[in-house]
Amino acid sequence: MPAAARILLIFAHPDDESFIAAGLARRYADRGATVSLVTATRGDAGRVGEPPLCRREDLAALREQELRDAAGVLGISEVHLLDYRDKHLAEAPAADIRGALVQRVRSFRPHVVVTFDPNGMNGHADHVAISRFTLDAVAAAVDPRLSIAGTQHHRVQRLLWNSPVLPWEVTRPGDLRREPGVDFVVDVAPQRAARAAALRAHGTQNVPINRCFFSKRDVDRILSLELFRQAWGPELRRVPEDDVLAGIDLSE
Repeated sequence: MPAAARILLIFAHPDDESFIAAGLARRYADRGATVSLVTATRGDAGRVGEPPLCRREDLAALREQELRDAAGVLGISEVHLLDYRDKHLAEAPAADIRGALVQRVRSFRPHVVVTFDPNGMNGHADHVAISRFTLDAVAAAVDPRLSIAGTQHHRVQRLLWNSPVLPWEVTRPGDLRREPGVDFVVDVAPQRAARAAALRAHGTQNVPINRCFFSKRDVDRILSLELFRQAWGPELRRVPEDDVLAGIDLSE
């Protein structure tokens, strides 16, 4: 029996995982992979829903529950909340968050890590920060000079970012093979219902979710593909590739 893949998602807020990698998570969980999620903040400075679903002081608890509900839909086996301050993630002590992320990488030992690109998808400061912190942690995790009790160094084989083109921006899917930075076009049509359910689980974020997904006339097509850029990893035999595990040695 082949070894199971391990995929680690690292994002800033509850709902980021559903915007970027919901279909990927469900697709590979369905294939026997173990998918884990790190979320750096509780999103308590974000929206409360329209109409409001809670009081501002209750938002952190509600968003955590929304996150866990979405994770359940997507087959994500573990959710780790780091509890950094929402909208101030860039101010987190670099050594502190590096240690937390390296601990997770070395403990879980993922083959593939998925996070935001350096622009944070949309320039959001927390998204940019978690992209930078993740890159730092993945590089540090393989370095035996960084000693963290109870861990051994680990090499992540592939680091994926969201691509520069986002699914809700695609008008002609056939042109994606000519788009620079679109290294993976992942067909998640069989996971479309799960992806939609995960997005809807984040009820407090219904305004941006509806704007990007459910208000679109071609919502089914948008929900049927996810796009990623390879920050590093094995050379791709074709571009775009459909399988984020292509070229990965699962025995490691």
